[in-house]
Amino acid sequence: MRNAGVGGWPARRAQMSPDRTAFVFADRQVSYAEVHERTTRLASRLRDAGVRAGDRVAYLGPNHVAFAETMFATHVLGGIFVPLNFRLAAPEVAYMLEHSGASVLVYAPECAAVVRALPAMPALGTVVALASPAAGEPEFDTWLAEGDPTPIDTPVALDDVALILYTSGTTGHPKGAMLTHANLVWNCFHIMIGVDVASSEVTLISAPLFHVAALNQTLLPTFLKGGRSVIMPSWDVDACYDLIEKHRVTWMFGVTTMFAAFARSPRWAGADLSSLRTLMSGGAAVPVALIRAYQERGLVFCQGYGLTETAPGATFLEAGESVRKVGSAGVPVFFANVRVVRPDLTPAVGEPGEVLIQGPNVTPGYWRAPEATAAAFADGDWLRSGDVGTIDDEGHLYIVDRVKDMYISGGENVYPAEVESVLFEHPAVAEVAVVGVPDEKWGEVGRAFVVPRPGASVTYADLREFLRPRLAGYKIPRHLDIVDALPKTGSGKIRKPELRGIPLPAGGSVPAPDHEERP
Repeated sequence: MRNAGVGGWPARRAQMSPDRTAFVFADRQVSYAEVHERTTRLASRLRDAGVRAGDRVAYLGPNHVAFAETMFATHVLGGIFVPLNFRLAAPEVAYMLEHSGASVLVYAPECAAVVRALPAMPALGTVVALASPAAGEPEFDTWLAEGDPTPIDTPVALDDVALILYTSGTTGHPKGAMLTHANLVWNCFHIMIGVDVASSEVTLISAPLFHVAALNQTLLPTFLKGGRSVIMPSWDVDACYDLIEKHRVTWMFGVTTMFAAFARSPRWAGADLSSLRTLMSGGAAVPVALIRAYQERGLVFCQGYGLTETAPGATFLEAGESVRKVGSAGVPVFFANVRVVRPDLTPAVGEPGEVLIQGPNVTPGYWRAPEATAAAFADGDWLRSGDVGTIDDEGHLYIVDRVKDMYISGGENVYPAEVESVLFEHPAVAEVAVVGVPDEKWGEVGRAFVVPRPGASVTYADLREFLRPRLAGYKIPRHLDIVDALPKTGSGKIRKPELRGIPLPAGGSVPAPDHEERP
């Protein structure tokens, strides 16, 4: 087989374990043989639509078997898969489609309104709906079934780009992090070393697959080993308990808010969780108290650290160290290197410094952004994380803070500059600064400091309604402060550390719309 990338996996798995179940979704089970046939047919239809090696195919929708099928089919042809955050507003989705140059979009019914609101894009030649298509659009299963089942073997090298994953931009526009097939393969190796993934694994896919962690830390390693992935459309605590008991789930990944909600459930004390072998978390620092709550329940709670740009694993805390080193993000994954440096790139020994990562899992750069790519690396091929950490005398990494202003709300990265750029468009806003502040449920949420224009007035309701069609719900600040001026440095830069230090007023919290809709 000439396809050395991820697109060759369905054929290889179908040959090794054709009758074994690859995916479970609701009441549907899909074998590895069926995955191979369906992705081959879908690849045939994508080829008919003009997709060739290097072309981009986008997917917009909640977790579904079709996500994996579309990804594999794209990779069969040597194409680049572009998974999009289904919570984004139409202008955000439009930017990513245009920037990536996607020629095909597959979308779920839940995203129909967003798709209908997209502007005309000449490059986007084919739009496919999973169900309830608009006039003139094909329906996914029918479209797929009409494809040719003859195997396709397109030459694909490990260094070819496999994914473009958009990360919220620090300058108002998201960047498309490129991950190669080699990045994905090496990350799978790291996971299989750290977790001891088995062919009998039953993995619960409970976090969104458009995120690098759910896709690369759970689904792909499970598929590579021939295990079973139980796919949840979206996070739901009761459904999670039901699926664990029904399918005897052995492994799951989640962010802090998901595991906190799971432990708060009235079912926590009495549920049969005996099948769970490994719980894995990332995306934000996990409170030590929460880790200990799982340990007291007899569950192995492991956490790691990484970025979209590292595919994502950079460090991992293995099960055997989960009690002794609780709170640590672990040591570097097997084939990667991690160091902590001062601003002059000298080692930060016994003090906080910026975390740098090097290894075969590290991105080659950002799609169509050579300047951003150059700025992302230091001292050759060391990726600058923008995060502050310390390393203890045993080589374990502890994340202290972030150099950048990004904050993480319920596992979702939010970059204040993006939110600020949209708020500036409001006619009543003269100046604005957004910072992340602690939140008991989501870890962090946004707090906006707004200086109104002379003679203008603005309320939280005004800004909320202005932002709703322009930004995903989780990006909308949950707190608003109307101020006369923003603190600034002598050069005119806003002093955000000072803003973060201002206590929240009692009763000043206003929940952002849609914030409850995602984990």
